[in-house]
Amino acid sequence: MFAVISDIHSNLEALTTVLADIEKRGIKTIYCLGDVVGYGPNPRECLDLVIEKTKWCVLGNHDYAVFYEPTNFNYGAEQASFWSREVLESEEEKQRRDRRWSFLGELPMRQMLKTKLGANTPTIDFVHASPRRPVNEYIFPDDVYTNPVKVRLLFERVKHICFVGHTHMPGVFLDEPDFYLPGELGNVYPIIDDEKAIINIGSVGQPRDKDNRASYVYVNENKVHFVRLEYDFETTMKKITAIEQLDDFHAERLRGGR
Repeated sequence: MFAVISDIHSNLEALTTVLADIEKRGIKTIYCLGDVVGYGPNPRECLDLVIEKTKWCVLGNHDYAVFYEPTNFNYGAEQASFWSREVLESEEEKQRRDRRWSFLGELPMRQMLKTKLGANTPTIDFVHASPRRPVNEYIFPDDVYTNPVKVRLLFERVKHICFVGHTHMPGVFLDEPDFYLPGELGNVYPIIDDEKAIINIGSVGQPRDKDNRASYVYVNENKVHFVRLEYDFETTMKKITAIEQLDDFHAERLRGGR
């Protein structure tokens, strides 16, 4: 049994709520799909928790932006990246500062796991964005209708199961092509030996599917369970609006999950 989290975006209240739920379920192994930082007010604390609690993490585009440079970011996201970098650089304790920077600088673009789940032994890929461009390609639900060729090409890169984040919109892509919201699946997707799937696990710290609850998944036997959790977004909003360099929109969007 393991959990997968993604797109924390320096939202400490959401992350601690999710980690508490994972612990309550007795899940010992956590994988992270990146974007630990960016947008939110607590980059240091969120990095420390991900370093401590997860088995490994892959590189997200906001992690890349903070460590290297933001590319193709809007102004608000770019400023949040620069502010996050300043916060990490201003850490006075050298060991903590070095550990965070080493973590960000060493993040791989993808991870792969072959494990027994029930009667199946699937190959599972973990990337932030897509199996084709693991750091910054968006896969939107509408792509199954508007760009089926793109979806077909993406599935050519998938051996069996691929977990992604990036769009902050949870659901399951199949290679028909088709897309299913978690609610349409009863919040459970059964992993089947002969069925490929790209599974978006949603966002811990900045949901965008008009549901403001934190999102993550856990895998037990051969089933992927989608979980949504209420958290204290009001506190996160107040922190963001109190920081001049962070756009107030990053606070406002938390209330509506957009």
